[in-house]
Amino acid sequence: MKSLHTTSLFAASLLACASTVALAQSQPWTDTSKPADQRAAAAVAAMTLDEKLGLVMGYTDPEQLVKEPDDIVSPAIKADVKANHIKGSAGYIAGIPRLGIPAQWQTDASIGVRVTGMERTALPSSLATAASFDPKVTEAGGIMIATEARASGFNVFLAGGGNLAREPRNGRNFEYTGEDPLLTGRMTGGLINGIQSQHMVSTMKHWAVNDQESQRTTVDATISKPAMRQSDLLAFEMIYDLSNPGSVMCSYNLLNGDWACENDYLNNRVLKQDWGFKGYVMSDWGAVHSSAKAANAGLDQFTGYPCCGHHGAFFSAKTLKADIENGAIPMSRIDDMAERILWPLFAKGVVDNPVKVGPIDFEADANVSQKAAEASLVLLKNAGNLLPLTGVKSIAMIGGHADKGVMAGGGSSGVTPVGGNAVPGLEPKTWPGPVVFMPSSPVEALKAAKPEATISYISGDNIKKAAALAKTSEVAIVFVTQWMGEGIDNPLELPGNQDALVAAVVKANPKTIVVVESGGAILMPWAGKVPAILEAFYPGARGGQAIASILTGKVNPSGHLPISFPASNAQLAHAEIPGFHKPDGIRVGITYDEGAAIGYKWYDVKGYKPLFAFGHGLSYTTFATSAPVATADGPNDVSVGGSVTNTGSVAGAAVMQVYISPDNWQAAGWEAPKRLVAFQKAELAPGQGQNFTAKVDPKLLATYDETTDSWVVKGGIYHVRLGQASDDLPQSVDITLPDSRWSAVH
Repeated sequence: MKSLHTTSLFAASLLACASTVALAQSQPWTDTSKPADQRAAAAVAAMTLDEKLGLVMGYTDPEQLVKEPDDIVSPAIKADVKANHIKGSAGYIAGIPRLGIPAQWQTDASIGVRVTGMERTALPSSLATAASFDPKVTEAGGIMIATEARASGFNVFLAGGGNLAREPRNGRNFEYTGEDPLLTGRMTGGLINGIQSQHMVSTMKHWAVNDQESQRTTVDATISKPAMRQSDLLAFEMIYDLSNPGSVMCSYNLLNGDWACENDYLNNRVLKQDWGFKGYVMSDWGAVHSSAKAANAGLDQFTGYPCCGHHGAFFSAKTLKADIENGAIPMSRIDDMAERILWPLFAKGVVDNPVKVGPIDFEADANVSQKAAEASLVLLKNAGNLLPLTGVKSIAMIGGHADKGVMAGGGSSGVTPVGGNAVPGLEPKTWPGPVVFMPSSPVEALKAAKPEATISYISGDNIKKAAALAKTSEVAIVFVTQWMGEGIDNPLELPGNQDALVAAVVKANPKTIVVVESGGAILMPWAGKVPAILEAFYPGARGGQAIASILTGKVNPSGHLPISFPASNAQLAHAEIPGFHKPDGIRVGITYDEGAAIGYKWYDVKGYKPLFAFGHGLSYTTFATSAPVATADGPNDVSVGGSVTNTGSVAGAAVMQVYISPDNWQAAGWEAPKRLVAFQKAELAPGQGQNFTAKVDPKLLATYDETTDSWVVKGGIYHVRLGQASDDLPQSVDITLPDSRWSAVH
């Protein structure tokens, strides 16, 4: 016989179950057994027009927001923002409490949680983690920063960046993941997968062809549809295929004459029609230029009001209502906008797993960041095996504020580090500054790693004193820095007297190592004289420890360049950046007549030898590739692979890279002689080998035909080339492909 207690529990369970069933029947969007698109449609059907428009409008800057007229920003929105605003957040979209729809709280960016006044953990820059050539690294980073974001009260992450490094001087290249569509697709896709696994919406940005920061809000980029489908848009398509992001952020620039946020071809034709994107297109902050035109061209969420000179004339629920009443925007479009915004809230678990502010394990998160950096730093040069530092008794460490910390990039990706800015007060102090150094000192980390050595630091401001210290030391390490930030582009030359400093130090001490902390590629007029160069990019919260681990050999470097390093400015596709270092707001245009030939492809087409090639990266051991394999049963079923063996004496990680070359690339219609089609990282003990195979995305074998909206493969012989860098491909095997064509519609 059951006890009364057991009977009561059973009855309570039945009652709860009945209540859940009743709720699901009366509010079908709460039924977790239904697909997300059905739940979104059911919720929209229960909404008033004002509630739908509340989803469509996104706000920022609450101090300014409460001053807006009530017919532009409703008193209810103002009250909610005042009561619940997370200070320093990027943006806010009103929830619908009566329907159980939470407010959306948005935070920047791809490298960590950016909240004014909140200390959070910074990953290495996205370009740095791309150098790991390991999507598991970016996925782990995405999980870490998303966990911190949820603990901070956010459910929408304005990450991750997928713009190709078409312009090497672009000030935001550090936020992106390189110059190749496949690498960008897999690495940014890994980050988004990590973020969205934590019940957050992640944002693919900046859509699209947003390849310079100079005059970014007014530049009109001109490029043919086939060229962008095979380059910039192909990178985004691969991100989309691999990670299914909940939202896409349209960019500031114009593309072929139309603003990106009101570009019908980008948003309706490519994203929503061809790719079947179910989520929503949000505007970048200040990138809205119309109401009806933008909505009808595919913009779903008008985000960032009242940022950047916006005004209610086209950026308000009041305006959208008027456009609905006069027929400029059909009601069906408003419903579609609202459904698209709700879809990822259900699909990614935002509704069913509400955020909860709580404690953060900063030590564990810093370890994630350090591990990412250690997998990503690139050993560019190591003549005479100067590295790792073994048996060294005296070391001069010079420049780069290495006694204090490591550099980070500026703008909306900036993170306030745990422990604060290690070098406050540097210019620029205002946007996109302040310049931030993560409080992770390479000097202190190296002292801890090598207590037996005498380590001396000097700033490098006085070149003669720096050279004198180097001369009296067994080894000299010079740290050079290149700060980059949102809204500005930079020359490839190092600022200040850093080139002269390196030249003087290496002249005084031939055993000189240069550690580069940069946002992207730099010119190195001293590269021929310096025996060892380590590219650290922006190495994140534990960058100092990661650098010390590489220098001492505690960690074997395994990063490979995600971008090419030019030997000179003469190798760039464009001699000048339109509007470079001019006041913002100048209408300029740029024609990308290099088409899809970006990075290593451009170098191949022109016959240029870069300073360091895409995919290049050294190790403290040696690897040998062998046994290339390729099978083909038509372009949709091509598999490639090979073997790599650690032929050295210490454990290390190899990055196998496979490129494909048509026998006649021009006859095949390709933009360049070869394309990266597969890569794999492998941890190997001395003497250990590993085989790998990978299926090739058929778009990497094809060209885009805009007249039929299809991908086309030209039949013939294709060379499959295996190696460890784009300029180191010793193994080759051939396949034969037939003529083939298929629709670009997914």
